[in-house]
Amino acid sequence: MARVALSLGIRDLAELAKVSPDTIARLERGEELKERTVEAIRAALEAAGVQFIPENGGGPGVRLKGA
Repeated sequence: MARVALSLGIRDLAELAKVSPDTIARLERGEELKERTVEAIRAALEAAGVQFIPENGGGPGVRLKGA
């Protein structure tokens, strides 16, 4: 959801996070990744303008910063 909110393709996010496009695809399929890989992807999304929202009764989510 965060990648789409930023209008990023899989290759775009992979480049920002310095991982392979296959790694992004694996994450989106729900496959388990190393914690440091997930953190690199999260950091790239946050740097691009995504804010992660903790679970607040409706489940976790994302929004664009400033929105």
